[in-house]
Amino acid sequence: MQRFWGVSLDADCHTYQPGSMFPIRDHNPSERTPYVTYALITLNVVVFLSYWPLFSNPLALNRFFYEWALIPGLLQIKGAYYSLVTMMFLHGGLLHLAGNMLFLWIFGDNIEDKMGHILFLLFYLAAGVLAGLAQVMAAPGSMVPTVGASGAIAGVMGGYLLLFPKARVDVVLFFIVFYRIIVIPAWIMLALWFGLQLFSGIGADPLKGGVAYWAHMGGFIAGLALTYPLFLHLGGRRFWQQTHGHPSHPEAQYKFTKSRIPKVRRDK
Repeated sequence: MQRFWGVSLDADCHTYQPGSMFPIRDHNPSERTPYVTYALITLNVVVFLSYWPLFSNPLALNRFFYEWALIPGLLQIKGAYYSLVTMMFLHGGLLHLAGNMLFLWIFGDNIEDKMGHILFLLFYLAAGVLAGLAQVMAAPGSMVPTVGASGAIAGVMGGYLLLFPKARVDVVLFFIVFYRIIVIPAWIMLALWFGLQLFSGIGADPLKGGVAYWAHMGGFIAGLALTYPLFLHLGGRRFWQQTHGHPSHPEAQYKFTKSRIPKVRRDK
């Protein structure tokens, strides 16, 4: 979660530095339509558009966030527990929204596929609430509003790590002047992501805002714990042995096609 006009945003991938990376898709197609994942993405977009005009008025936007975002100090003083849910559907900008929805689109459908629609929705909301509580524990007296869906999405990522550790993920590596797409196992990408949250969270002061790393870590750990009963139901280690950590169905195969733009020779 990252601060924006005095607001803390749980941002996963809306700001990148040279040498950074982020996933663009996995090779793990879902076997049934992920209606809840699509509904969550749609709801996040609709809610964002509903208060989009407020971005031209920072004071009004801050008032809106102070009403509906998670504020650790107010949660304890006034008992505004509803904010643990409402903050999951608020975002601090287009890139913040797009980054979170990209992660949800990549990883959410497969968890919904295994859990079922209703159970996945409950899992998503529970992971988001537990992520918010982790941030409250890290900064109990903070009066900075916290918004964003990536605490809940971190829970989805934690569940994905447990069920599909070797599913292949296409990752874009950004360097100073160029980028490259590579394919790596999900566990490497997710482990690096969690390691970054841990390293950054230890060195950050949660009372001063910035990215809410503790919400990310709390959501991720909550996702692992909440998915563990399903993992046991699927067979536990036998499930891993049967699939070798890969999806239990054929993986999607992607090919990068060559450009159809004809080459033009330059006269010397």
